[in-house]
Amino acid sequence: MFKFSTPQKVFTLGEIKVGGQPGENPTVLIGSIFYHGHNIVKDEKTGRVDSEATERLIKRQEEFSERTGNPSMLDVVGSTKEAIERLIGFVADVSDAPILVDSTSSESKIAGIKYAKEVGLEKRIIYNSLMTKTAPNEFQAIKENGIDSAILLAYQQAIMTSADRVAAAKALLSNSEQAGVAKPLLDTFVIDVPSLSTACRAMLTLKTELGLPCGCGAHNAVSTWRGLKKRMGIHDVQPCAVATNVAPVVLGADFILYGPIEHCEYVFPAVYAIDTSYRYLYRAKDQWEI
Repeated sequence: MFKFSTPQKVFTLGEIKVGGQPGENPTVLIGSIFYHGHNIVKDEKTGRVDSEATERLIKRQEEFSERTGNPSMLDVVGSTKEAIERLIGFVADVSDAPILVDSTSSESKIAGIKYAKEVGLEKRIIYNSLMTKTAPNEFQAIKENGIDSAILLAYQQAIMTSADRVAAAKALLSNSEQAGVAKPLLDTFVIDVPSLSTACRAMLTLKTELGLPCGCGAHNAVSTWRGLKKRMGIHDVQPCAVATNVAPVVLGADFILYGPIEHCEYVFPAVYAIDTSYRYLYRAKDQWEI
């Protein structure tokens, strides 16, 4: 196994450490909940959910986090102001995990972090996400509401190469720092199977050059794979999901947005196997430097 020649930064989010050399800290695993079409959501506009089923899912992720030692976070998706506020409040009552505020609507995300500030949750919040095309009002809202961590998504229109991803991530750092984001998490952007390897290559470059925590939404490689079920069979999607989520971990990822929270039952054990192996090499200092 390798280690990065650049000193690696470790951020503390709540009680969770993210970042460092491969094997230094367990990979942080982030499950998405209340996403579009999630069967526990009864009304996307209001954020009304099946509370018992939701709590079971959150506790199930926490159970696998305890079994493996891999810290967990929750990517909370809300489509409206009313929904995101309600969902953040519900999740905060059920779990102590850090919360990623996520939405396709910037207005909803801004509403979410304003609500978090009002109820004293701002230190548990990670803004998901900032991009090069993000409007100034989002950066301003982050600053005004004391949010000190955000996912910096290395995406720009027609992005293709790992070098493009590296450039996008670096361009985001200045604006995010000015907004008070002291704990940036670099997401090298996976959208499909071909982009998984490119995202991993960008991650290696960013950790080598900047030493910041890096990861990606690796599950997108499978969720956007048209014809996978037809080609492989419905039960063979799971191995592909495991493979795509583990691949960045093998290359030193600090966090993984692994997809629907239901997948915790097979993603956590798979990542734990890699982390356990690398931990021994890290302690033995049996690595080569890149």
